[in-house]
Amino acid sequence: MVNDEREEDALWEEYRTTHNPTLRDKFIRQYMPLVKYVAGKVAVGMPNSVEFDDLVGFGQFGLLDAIEKYDPAKNVKFKTYAVTRIRGAIFDELRQIDWVPRSVRQKSREIEDAITELEARLGRTASDAEIASALGLTEDEYHKEVMKVSGTSVLSLNDVWYAGDDSDNMSIGDSIESPASMNPDVIVEREEVRKIIVQAINELPEKEKMVIVLYYHEDLTFKEIGQVLDVSESRISQLHTKANLRLRAKLTNLRKGIM
Repeated sequence: MVNDEREEDALWEEYRTTHNPTLRDKFIRQYMPLVKYVAGKVAVGMPNSVEFDDLVGFGQFGLLDAIEKYDPAKNVKFKTYAVTRIRGAIFDELRQIDWVPRSVRQKSREIEDAITELEARLGRTASDAEIASALGLTEDEYHKEVMKVSGTSVLSLNDVWYAGDDSDNMSIGDSIESPASMNPDVIVEREEVRKIIVQAINELPEKEKMVIVLYYHEDLTFKEIGQVLDVSESRISQLHTKANLRLRAKLTNLRKGIM
């Protein structure tokens, strides 16, 4: 195994020097299953109008980008680096085609704004009952609205906070997935952003926090998380959506406090 890793490191060093197209094709073939894996995770909760093959196609751009920009000297495994690039490319393309119906996007924004305003006023995490009341809904009606916007919330954790220039940015998902990949030369502001994101996650209700950590860090599917928490897959989807909406609201308030 160690020899395999050394061999691969040597190939990456060679590619950085030569940009040999044969080597690039080898990496593409080797890591194509990773693109399909990431596309499969993104596809969960997406409406039927979003084709899996399209997500794979979008992800291929991310893989190519990762191969071109990967630097083995930074002590981050290529797979870890590539997953972030592949997922980012998929979400970039989804934003471009604007696949979310305007009415759903508006409803998502209304819920998020209500949480932002409530938590700024209360100075703590708002309960479902309080959020429902602020929206003029019963709790049951609020939960139904959350399910309606569940497809859009997948994008939430890939919203980017810029730390410095455009080439040095960080998504909420990154901070959960691979904190070990932070390099010693990372600017202080970037580390501060990560702390703020982690703080926001820690303030989530316990079950929502568990869903976020199990999904993004442990890489479990909604079905597997449902088995861990002994609830249905649709309930996990709902908890995931609520967590995302809360995180966006919390980060909006925290960002106002630090920017």
